[in-house]
Amino acid sequence: MEPTFLLDAHLDLAMNAIEWNRDLTRPLADIRAAEAQLRDKPDRGRNTVSFAEMRHGNIGLCVATQIARVEHNAWSPVPGWRSPQQAWAMTQAQLAWYRTMEEAGELVQIRDAAGLERHLSAWAGVTSEAGRSAMPIGYVLSLEGADSLVSLQHLERAWEYGLRAVGPAHYGPGIYANGTNSTGGLNERGRELLREMRPLGLILDATHLCDDAFWEAMEVFDGPVWASHQNCRALVPHNRQWSDEQIKLLIGRGGVLGSVFDAWMMVPDWQRGVTTPESAGLKLEQIVEHIDHVCQLAGNARHVGIGSDLDGGFGTEQTPQGLESIADLQRLPDLLRARGYSETDIAGLAHGNFLRFLREAWRH
Repeated sequence: MEPTFLLDAHLDLAMNAIEWNRDLTRPLADIRAAEAQLRDKPDRGRNTVSFAEMRHGNIGLCVATQIARVEHNAWSPVPGWRSPQQAWAMTQAQLAWYRTMEEAGELVQIRDAAGLERHLSAWAGVTSEAGRSAMPIGYVLSLEGADSLVSLQHLERAWEYGLRAVGPAHYGPGIYANGTNSTGGLNERGRELLREMRPLGLILDATHLCDDAFWEAMEVFDGPVWASHQNCRALVPHNRQWSDEQIKLLIGRGGVLGSVFDAWMMVPDWQRGVTTPESAGLKLEQIVEHIDHVCQLAGNARHVGIGSDLDGGFGTEQTPQGLESIADLQRLPDLLRARGYSETDIAGLAHGNFLRFLREAWRH
């Protein structure tokens, strides 16, 4: 049986290619072998993402990021830069990599509703792994953390080259908004950013906004909002996760949350570099608890999907046991069936909810 088509709403592909120096066109085993002796990153030799593994897992569409934060002496799992200009330059290096992958036939950028439907139609016409191996993977370009936007004119330039979603914050205090592990609302530049995003039709990614900034952003911005990679605070009590009240607000706005497969966001009391998937008893089934929690709050299965973040600075040392590759996301449909979800619901969780969101956001 053909594996379920999956949409992953959060992957840091370019960061891995440019900053981690990974050739994602190579087989996963080759990528791991090439860095097996390196110790500069905790996930060396344990990564789970490559283009071949995405195709093997029928992950034909993703939201892929540019990411370059400005360092503010706050801890982050990814490095920061000393100025917005440096951060902008890094995002442009990442953009150049995406363009090179497009030229190579590995990726195709999805900018609008027409492009989305063309890509889905093309992918639906392929019914074998051999066929998928020749297909470009679609990506919607998103900016994780807005520190790299030197000015609002840079936002307009980014929209012109295909940026379609913006998350104003990442870790710690930011130039436009405060993020994970910080407090405080939007500053004036942040409010101006949100006002400028609206006429451009940009999606607001509310992931990583600290609580104060989240509530203010929801008041200022009346456009489409999603949370590309976000789990539940009721299950993992940490400010990186969302409270039930935040989840309900996003549901009321027609938004979708992408469930994250990073171990510390799946189970409580995880200590990076200390806890292991085995010591925590972490299995893939745990993500179903987060998915089901959102569905219970919504009263339906229309507001949650996949935002794996599986290449977000961690590897198998920080993923559920048995998840060796992003292709293992294909185990999720059976886990949902075991919980009593219908085939319609499973299709929505696998891809349909985020597709519906994009179609509605891009219909004008």
